[in-house]
Amino acid sequence: MEKPADQTAIMMNRLQEREREQMLILSICSALAQALTREEFHTVAGSLLKEHFQFDDFIFATAAENETVYQVFYHYSQQKAAPKSYSINDDFFGSCMDSADTVVFDLKASADKKNPFPDYITTIADKGFKNGVGICLPYSKGNREAVFLFFKNASAFSREANRIIRGIGLQLSITARNIKLAEEYQSQIAELQLLKKNFTEKKIQTTPLNAESFHGIVGSSDAMQKVYALISQVAASPSTVLISGETGTGKELVASAIHILSAVTNEKMIKVNCASIPANLIESELFGHEKGAFTGATEVRIGKFEQAANGTIFLDEIGELPLELQGKLLRVLQEKEIERIGGKNTIKINARVIAATNRSLEKEVAEERFISDLYYRLNVYPIPLPALRDRPEDIEILGNFFLEKHSGKIGKKIKGFSKKVLSSMKANAWPGNVRELENMVERSILFAKEEVIKEMTFPAVFIPETETAGNNFYPKTLQEVEKEHILNVVKKCNGRISGPQGAAVLLGLPGTTLISKMQKLGIKKKYF
Repeated sequence: MEKPADQTAIMMNRLQEREREQMLILSICSALAQALTREEFHTVAGSLLKEHFQFDDFIFATAAENETVYQVFYHYSQQKAAPKSYSINDDFFGSCMDSADTVVFDLKASADKKNPFPDYITTIADKGFKNGVGICLPYSKGNREAVFLFFKNASAFSREANRIIRGIGLQLSITARNIKLAEEYQSQIAELQLLKKNFTEKKIQTTPLNAESFHGIVGSSDAMQKVYALISQVAASPSTVLISGETGTGKELVASAIHILSAVTNEKMIKVNCASIPANLIESELFGHEKGAFTGATEVRIGKFEQAANGTIFLDEIGELPLELQGKLLRVLQEKEIERIGGKNTIKINARVIAATNRSLEKEVAEERFISDLYYRLNVYPIPLPALRDRPEDIEILGNFFLEKHSGKIGKKIKGFSKKVLSSMKANAWPGNVRELENMVERSILFAKEEVIKEMTFPAVFIPETETAGNNFYPKTLQEVEKEHILNVVKKCNGRISGPQGAAVLLGLPGTTLISKMQKLGIKKKYF
């Protein structure tokens, strides 16, 4: 039986041990609190932590509360490893999250299981380490975190070490959050400096709104001045842009102008035509695939979103994207990350998205051919482009521009158009818009026999008026007939579009669809 004096001595020894532990915890917490970079954190880990825990390797992993993946925030033996994400339900991080106690890992036994190691564990196991422990840290502002200590000799981890780890757990979490916030701050500062540098060095000057061209876009009409103003307003921001307009109105030129005027003008602009890629290949084209992901995948393919890193990706004809791919694109826009086909890890992406369509996406959403949430994500900043028939004052400017462009290539000296041809060009409906005008000018140069183009053959649906015409009749396009009919109905309804007495009811259309169609046909309020 122990004497009272012996029991008192034992109690005093325990109290002194706990006091030393508390002093050590305070000392480590103080050092961690001063670490504001990963390098400073490594200094603390390599000195105080390694000295007292005697580990051979140390890993600090973290995950946001609602995330299904976690990241390795710090790896003692691989500080410069590229950041990667791992499934939260693996046998390591997930096991720690599910246990309030210290989890002991037998790496050799775990290697015999069917579930593969995360690569950072494989690296450790390959070094001959046989044992490790994992400890879930206290919950800290929406973050879930765990530390892993690996030993060549498991007996190196004592009960005292376990108590100390738990004692510094909250400070470890706070330090990690402080370092992340500091990195975000530095990243934002660097981004602002890059923006300032681009604007200073390149001295980007917005073209005056009364000029005949604007960063590759030709036209000086009021309609185009509004487009130029919209481009100038959004270019410097990273906001998503949706360009809409009929075929041939110059949507790709507008996207290029936005990129040229943006803060990432020195980076790549990756262009993707969603209508030209087969449905079974478009996912691989956009997001990439891993080697062996499917038959024929003989090597890793980097997708367009990865190629556009820190630059711009232009998704043309977005309305043609298959419905099943729309959901995946929506996730990319929301989460700013992709996953290659056959891949297990998510990849963060940072690309400015510009989309374009010649369809009415509002109608596509109403008819359930386009996901509404994706439409709202894309339609952050809409830029509608006018049809050529709605800016006839630009036709002569465009005609002369294409005349100069193609006459030199063809090798003919053509000076201009006759008054008759110019009148006919301005009267034409141009269903193919600027692209059709360019093709017509190029064709006319090829057939021209003099220095002035005196003849231009228009499609059969259009016959220009001449002084010798016996009557004013000419066949109309379906678009012209539709425009005239809608205008007559709107006038009959005294300009009312929606409601019981509105034109939409008479035409059997939803009000929003009628408004969209009127905009597409160029029917403005001043006409009724």
